Amino acid sequence: MSFCPLDYRYGDKDFKHIWSEVGRHERQLEVERALIWAHMQLGKVTKEDYDAVAAIANPLSVTKERVAEIEAETRHDIMALTKAMAEAAGDAGWCIHLGATSNDIVDTAVALQLRDSITLLRDQLCQLIAVCADVAERERDTVMLGRTHGQAAVPITFGLKAAVWLDELRRQLIRLDEAAPRIAVGKFLGAVGTGAAQGENARELQRLIMTHLGLGVPLATTQVVGRDRYIEYVSWLANIAASCEKILQEIRNLQRSELQEAGEGFDVKKQVGSSTMAHKKNPIKSENASGLARIVRSMIIPTYENALLWHERDLANSSSERFTLSHGSALCEDVIVKTRQVLTNMWVDAERCLENIKSQRGLVMAEKVMMELVDYGIPRDEAHEILRAASFEAVDKKIELIDVCSRTPEIAAAFSADELDAMFDPMNHIGVAGEIVDEAVALARAAIK
Repeated sequence: MSFCPLDYRYGDKDFKHIWSEVGRHERQLEVERALIWAHMQLGKVTKEDYDAVAAIANPLSVTKERVAEIEAETRHDIMALTKAMAEAAGDAGWCIHLGATSNDIVDTAVALQLRDSITLLRDQLCQLIAVCADVAERERDTVMLGRTHGQAAVPITFGLKAAVWLDELRRQLIRLDEAAPRIAVGKFLGAVGTGAAQGENARELQRLIMTHLGLGVPLATTQVVGRDRYIEYVSWLANIAASCEKILQEIRNLQRSELQEAGEGFDVKKQVGSSTMAHKKNPIKSENASGLARIVRSMIIPTYENALLWHERDLANSSSERFTLSHGSALCEDVIVKTRQVLTNMWVDAERCLENIKSQRGLVMAEKVMMELVDYGIPRDEAHEILRAASFEAVDKKIELIDVCSRTPEIAAAFSADELDAMFDPMNHIGVAGEIVDEAVALARAAIK
């Protein structure tokens, strides 16, 4: 019986395999093998013994079921692993786990899980960036209402809105690339980090193991890898999850019935929005991913707590990290994938965007007229007061702002009717939006090339 929604509802099976019981088992075997390989490089283990261990360091030869049987007796997971390996290795079993403490295996295997997760997360992020760049480019000149405080502000373009998302996603890619070498780091200096059990070549042994596995080599550790590395990783997961929810929340807002400027794709032939309201087209995927993003961010607090261990270590972090790292990683990947899918199938209604601008009766062009008055020679504060009074009159009387402006003496004296008409064209007040979009798209595409 499945209990966790990750088992049956959320996440990609290939990604979840990394953090599964089997994925953990595979990587711990790989670390134990790498340890013997490093000992062979230093002349402490023969090639024959290494070959024998390498031949059985796989989940078919050393099954997780056999390890579980031994753990039921020993009450110790890594001792169970090493005993199972020794059984399979025969005479070569003498060198398995040589000089190691359990957490050398555990944390280094976790580093492999982190490395592999980062690779897949990066790939999904690059795919999301590519789709977002396409949206920004396609909607470069789609004029719509900009909104602040939930109210109409001044015109913006959908392209600029998407460019803001795009540049944020590019920064997330930069952050991940910068952090990856700090995150994917194992350790192999024994019970308290002195390397005493590894002998005089302890640091070289650690270096050989880490570089052989494609991991970073730490300088100073206790019995565990410094959890500041995990904090950085989970913080990145939370950060990108927030970026995705920011995008999805905006799309959900723009899909509201009273706005209808953009929204999530909907299969009208098959998809059902409500069991009772047949007209509904709910942004279900956006809402789904937004909820999951909140779970990802919730992993931050226990991750910080897990960094606070007694002396050279205690075990209070272990059970917690089985949730924070695995669930946070798998759910984050799911959020990124769903955000890409939403952007891929998103619709944008340019005509509706213009209708919503027109519904504001020209009020969103008050800034444009004010700035033109300043250019004409009227002091900025005075120009602001002129437009403030004109705007409030238009609101109070429910009439067009351009009509109030045309009979306002200061404005009528400064501009002709044609000039005033041009000021109320929203296309004439989008500034350098297109230029920003072009640069954001170019930088993003270069980053993922």
